Amino acid sequence: MPATAPESADRAAEGGGPRALPRATARLQLHPGFTFADAAGVVDYYAALGVSHLYLSPVCSARPGSSHGYDVTDFTSVRPELGGEPGLKALAGRARAAGLGLILDIVPNHMAADVTHNGWWRDVLAHGRDSRFAGCFDIDWTPRDPALHGKVLLPILGQSYWETLVAGELQWVPASGDGAAHLRYFDHSLPLSPDSADAEAASDPGWYDATQADGRARLHALLERQHYRLAWWRSAAAALNWRRFFEISDLVGVREEDPQVFEAVHALVFRLLREGWIDGVRVDHVDGLADPAGYCRRLRAELDRHAAARPPLLQLGSPWLVVEKILGPRERLPPDWQVDGTTGYDFMDDVAAVLHNGEGEAPLGALWALMSGDARPYAAHAAQARRQMLDRHLVTEYEGVAARLHACANSDPATRDLTRAALRRALAALMAAVPVYRSYYDAQPAARDTAAAQADEAMLEEAMQAARAGLAPDEVVALAFIAGCQRTVADPDSETGVLRRRLQQLMPALAAKAGEDTAFYRYGRLLSRNEVGSDPGQLALPPAQFHARMAARRLACPHAMLATATHDHKRGEDARMRLAVLSELPGVWADAVAAWERESAPLLATLPLAPDPGDRLMLYQALVGAWPMADTAPRPDGSEGTNAAPAPDALLARVSAWQVKAIREAKRHGNWTCPDPEYEAACEAFLRGIAAGWPQGVLAHIGHFVQRIATAGALNGLAQVLVQLTAPGIPDRYQGCEGWDLSLVDPDNRLQPDFARLQSRLSCSAGWAHWLAHWRDGRIKQQLVRQVLAVRRAHPDLFGDGQYSMLAAHGALVPQVLAFARTAGERQAITVVSRLAAEHVDPAVPRIPPACWGDTTLNLGAPQASRWTDALTGHVLDAPAGRLRLHDVLGGLPVALLLREP
Repeated sequence: MPATAPESADRAAEGGGPRALPRATARLQLHPGFTFADAAGVVDYYAALGVSHLYLSPVCSARPGSSHGYDVTDFTSVRPELGGEPGLKALAGRARAAGLGLILDIVPNHMAADVTHNGWWRDVLAHGRDSRFAGCFDIDWTPRDPALHGKVLLPILGQSYWETLVAGELQWVPASGDGAAHLRYFDHSLPLSPDSADAEAASDPGWYDATQADGRARLHALLERQHYRLAWWRSAAAALNWRRFFEISDLVGVREEDPQVFEAVHALVFRLLREGWIDGVRVDHVDGLADPAGYCRRLRAELDRHAAARPPLLQLGSPWLVVEKILGPRERLPPDWQVDGTTGYDFMDDVAAVLHNGEGEAPLGALWALMSGDARPYAAHAAQARRQMLDRHLVTEYEGVAARLHACANSDPATRDLTRAALRRALAALMAAVPVYRSYYDAQPAARDTAAAQADEAMLEEAMQAARAGLAPDEVVALAFIAGCQRTVADPDSETGVLRRRLQQLMPALAAKAGEDTAFYRYGRLLSRNEVGSDPGQLALPPAQFHARMAARRLACPHAMLATATHDHKRGEDARMRLAVLSELPGVWADAVAAWERESAPLLATLPLAPDPGDRLMLYQALVGAWPMADTAPRPDGSEGTNAAPAPDALLARVSAWQVKAIREAKRHGNWTCPDPEYEAACEAFLRGIAAGWPQGVLAHIGHFVQRIATAGALNGLAQVLVQLTAPGIPDRYQGCEGWDLSLVDPDNRLQPDFARLQSRLSCSAGWAHWLAHWRDGRIKQQLVRQVLAVRRAHPDLFGDGQYSMLAAHGALVPQVLAFARTAGERQAITVVSRLAAEHVDPAVPRIPPACWGDTTLNLGAPQASRWTDALTGHVLDAPAGRLRLHDVLGGLPVALLLREP
């Protein structure tokens, strides 16, 4: 057992016992190339950085070689490739010795549908409904297709079933030693139901030889006797009879609503918590579950119960519990879930939006409309994508709900005239109009929070009103019937209960796949706002609204996670902040794009197929955002350009991979299952073509443009970090992002950080003037993180539960200031950051020169004089008449954290 108690500086009395809440977390991506032992090797680094907990990606056994761990094969064991349970415990012990705890990312919604490595799934395939694990998976044993009654569709074949048989790709493997007889399909080991094989197969190796007509007939007959039906992988979208994760047909849904399944899935997590190895959990994709609210309440109760049994030196109180939940506009996490909050996509949206300039909305929109030829708002793209997803990608889920709706309607004389066609069209219209990830009518009415229930009602009414606009009279009646099914209180296992559950589980899959995985790649006004948890249709957030949201956050969920980068982000936190500068300089951006387009015209004329202009505009943005910080410095002779002599091959490779993903996600020129090689080749040729003249030409000119805005982008990045570390909540620093984070979407954002370099830079003591002068190397951001986390540690009352209040500026540069105070008793901390600085920023360093601030002051809200200390620089500042001069506060750095002692 760990020998030392977890750090208790952040404990707060609650419910009669201590809560060891994290002060700040650091997310680590574990995989076979970065194991528990590797994580143990960076414990000292993160302890020195100042986090209180390491936040680990999933640790349960997963598919061999998995780079992420979300494809779980065994909930009951720790992944051997990471070091197994001994490795996890060694990491936990090492972390405890350094004063750090562990938070686990858990995956309750799904498992890998892996016939070889998932024992639960394999047993279901062998024994069907009689398997002791049959209740673990969300399988429809009586689907629309009678041929699948009592069977599981297994769409793993590379070609049609019959072509697979004829090709002899399915091979009989007789029993040997402890191994039962089975079928081999490439790397899949297919189990057989007991006693289903012909006795002759034991003595005749060629009995099931599918290359011979007789053997093929016998093999087909054998397969017909199994509890699964092999199928071409392309049939999955329309024919699956089990719930999958989004549209990923090798991840099968788990039935957490079953108490026995819940216990089996969480037994390892509860034991690790009870024994003191972990201190809290992050729940992946909670919206995929049948009853998220009920699940969260059950999980909270069990976590508290097992935490109470921890060893005396490791008492914890109520463990930290956050859920991955995307909140829609005006949506709030229901308090009856009894969780500490979300994993922070909502905060990531707010802090990014307040650092954008709303005045750029119209000109950026005009540029996008001109380039793409499509002036529709983002909402129209999202609605269109939702309909396409229903028609072509989430077909089995959509048709399954429609079939159940029709069966329910047909069972009642009052509604039996509703046709399936009308119900399908009404359902599609409703699903296209739902403004959030899902509703939560599954929860028992008596257990529901009134405000949450009212929010569901308001959302449903809003969606119905939008859906009615394009429906015929019979379809309007069908829409009302669907809403009635949603609202009807019914037993979860009744037809209405199952229907409602399927309908609501369709919602998050549709929202995610149509929004962040489709429309985000079709609508490119400004890609910094096309981020998970964000609405690309909203360019900016006024400071007053930001402050109101932070004050509400402090009251509703003061211990929620605050994220600015994640393993799922579309682009890194500093790439977003650089692109945010374009909202301040839309005219400059439009002129630059026009110049690049003119210069690219001869190249485009040589291509047999040209990339769409809208795709080219998004490509330019991707290059601007991802351009390495080290390559934005002026040349030694002072001329414009980059210092990189050879072509930036690493950047081109990253952007090339992003471009392929963007094309396929957009689903306008092929998709992942049916790619368009000619269009992808044309886009690759264009990317390589604009780089062909390096160090001259279009790509070099894009680099020149990056140099022009990079300083303002870095200023935004520093502002974002300080706000994240001092706003209400618990900040999470994603691995390596204490340096500049210019990553693109996965897998780019999951690359291994250079921890040796980070460690070396963290120990630098050169000081702020040096770090500011050499800002491109990222030390200034890393040192900002380190020093602010030290302040959080020294003042847990201020940042753990301190009150939040906005502070107003007066004078010439009011729009360039964002400031707020955290107050606990007589102690107070003030966060001050620069924003919208593109027209004022020092071209050499990321700050607004002191003289530019002029008469701008910060009103502290009290008329009396006070004295403050900048916790970063140590400078002492006087505030006569309760006002601070910004040229003093932000004269050295673009951000300040001021402390007033009692």
